[in-house]
Amino acid sequence: MSDTETPAKPKLWGVILFTLAYMGVAVAVSIARGNREFVFYIVVMLVLVGVVTWIHSRIQLTTGLLWGLAIWGLLHMAGGLVPLPAGWAYDGDQAVLYSWWILPPGYLKYDQVVHAYGFGITTWLCWHGLRAAIGGLGISRGKVKPTLGLLTLCAAGGMGFGALNEVVEFIAVLALPETNVGGYENTGWDLVSNLAGCALAAVALRFTH
Repeated sequence: MSDTETPAKPKLWGVILFTLAYMGVAVAVSIARGNREFVFYIVVMLVLVGVVTWIHSRIQLTTGLLWGLAIWGLLHMAGGLVPLPAGWAYDGDQAVLYSWWILPPGYLKYDQVVHAYGFGITTWLCWHGLRAAIGGLGISRGKVKPTLGLLTLCAAGGMGFGALNEVVEFIAVLALPETNVGGYENTGWDLVSNLAGCALAAVALRFTH
């Protein structure tokens, strides 16, 4: 998460091909299984890919950040589509990665790890955006220090996008007859996981500047 990494070059074929490959597989599997929930999420993913592409065209994100976002997308797609081997502990009715208890039941779920990772990456993205915005005022990006105040804003931004994700999941619950979203407690743990990821990202940004 080095803050000194140079902006990514325009030709990022590795990230592009990687993203297209897993998105293509996710579309094919979702359609073949008639998984309406994940068709919905794939549409959301395509919108997000478009948004990140637009942001990159404006402020030139680093290669590391773009790969971090691409890997998050892969973890999300795999979470809802990859079935668990027989005998693996899981929560809910669907035996897929998102429901997998990584640690003994009740302690740590795959879904929570993906939330922490994803919104930690989002906090990093917020930092890039904030530096670019300050740079627009005539201040060099390299002179913008990750102070406690600025990192708090970035972490709060990551948490805000995490809350927006919960709104999207709520829309899925209302629009689709069956989902693997979970109930109120699951939403609470999602938010706690988001907070953990955002806080860790802020600390990492501070010490790798």
